[in-house]
Amino acid sequence: MSNIQIPVSVLNLAPIRKGQGPKEAIDSMVDLAQATEKMGYTRYWIAEHHNTPTLVSSATSMLIKHTLEHTDHIRVGSGGIMLPNHAPLVIAEQFGTMATIYPNRLDLGLGRAPGTDMITANALRRSQNDSVYTFPEDVNALLTYFGPEKLQSNVKAYPGVGTNVPVYILGSSTDSAYLAAKLGLPYVFASHFAPRYMEEAISIYRKRFQPSEYLDSPHMIVCLNVIAAESDEEAQFESTTMQQFFLNVVRGSQTPLSPPVENMDDIWNQREKAMATSMSSGTLLGSKDSIREQLTSFQAKYNVNEIMAVSYMYDPNKQKRSYELLKEVVDGN
Repeated sequence: MSNIQIPVSVLNLAPIRKGQGPKEAIDSMVDLAQATEKMGYTRYWIAEHHNTPTLVSSATSMLIKHTLEHTDHIRVGSGGIMLPNHAPLVIAEQFGTMATIYPNRLDLGLGRAPGTDMITANALRRSQNDSVYTFPEDVNALLTYFGPEKLQSNVKAYPGVGTNVPVYILGSSTDSAYLAAKLGLPYVFASHFAPRYMEEAISIYRKRFQPSEYLDSPHMIVCLNVIAAESDEEAQFESTTMQQFFLNVVRGSQTPLSPPVENMDDIWNQREKAMATSMSSGTLLGSKDSIREQLTSFQAKYNVNEIMAVSYMYDPNKQKRSYELLKEVVDGN
């Protein structure tokens, strides 16, 4: 049996399932964190999205705090905090406070997109200037706020100083690969919805990586969709929930996470199918044997340091089982 032992982590967008309200969606998010913690997952990250009625992940810091409170040892973090929406000092204070309450359990993943449409971005935006372009300065500001007091200016994050909250750069194109490499930070690629640039981004990051006080060598995490089940047929059926999720994105519609269907061709047209399928092509799908085979060939090609799995499944128990199967695969069971 090939050895693909690799740390695995979880990304959760905190979707609302059909028939649920926001409170149930938050409870499901915590329930999955507790389950994956018991399975031995490394970290549990929560996304940031705004003005999206089918996702409850808008106040990411609050959801992270809530998850930390209801788990024991799994690392909890942001996948990611979208920096254009926030003043770095505020984020440093929030994460510095959480790091003080829950030491050595917090991760800060940072993204340069607003995580929403432009009208909402303007409503959120801390300034009228385009803060997407200040992303590198904002990341550096955060690293400074979490670092030693002697290297800081008059403005400091209390608590935050000296907490050394680990910072991760997130990307869905090649832009952030250059920044993560230059700063010597770990890099997380969003292959679960933007697989197109993954190979190029990984290559840029590795080639250009400059060792830093944070990392000696590149640390590459790739986020993939994972739909694992007892058989390939069951996984195919369950994956129609994910296909409907991506169809939502393509259509700009607001349908909650929906139960699986027998035939997606009754729902989407060919153009929608092509778009949704290309977005979701970064997916491990099938029985345990199929997942093992797909992950083995993925690792033979990319040899990443960690896989972060996102699993859009309607039945929470089947979703947990999917994470369990993936963990068994990487543990060699």
